[in-house]
Amino acid sequence: PLDGRYESKVADLRDHFSEFGLIRNRIKVEVEWLKALAAEPGLTEVAPFSNATVTQLDAVVEGFLPADGEAVKAIEATTNHDVKAVEYWLKKRFADNAEVQKVSEFIHFACTSEDINNTSHALMLNDARAEVMLPKLDAVTNRFRALAHELADDSMPSRTHGPMVA
Repeated sequence: PLDGRYESKVADLRDHFSEFGLIRNRIKVEVEWLKALAAEPGLTEVAPFSNATVTQLDAVVEGFLPADGEAVKAIEATTNHDVKAVEYWLKKRFADNAEVQKVSEFIHFACTSEDINNTSHALMLNDARAEVMLPKLDAVTNRFRALAHELADDSMPSRTHGPMVA
């Protein structure tokens, strides 16, 4: 439905439920996981990140573009593995950051692909709900509320069973 005959009806959902949306959320999950590892004092192998590195990591997540998604897909064409392609893209993307490069082998540490995918799918659903579905439902609710106030003094006959008899 995202790119078929219903495309115009669900276009607002494309950003969330497209393959690009999935890849973008995989990037977010892997980055947040790496940040969590760096922030864990008990994991001495991964030093805490500087504010500058955290800012750079966040900027890559926030600024993830379709061209970045295509670069991940190009890596996937050689690895034949979607989540591994995300890991490799992140390693390449942060090759110039010494803090990240030093711990790049921890990008996917202790994770399975399913850990990344399940969390990414949950983010897709949550974001689509918050950014698309709830605002549309709020608009419908607001319209009904406005109509109820506008028509509150109008009499309306009601029939629940059978044909209307003149």
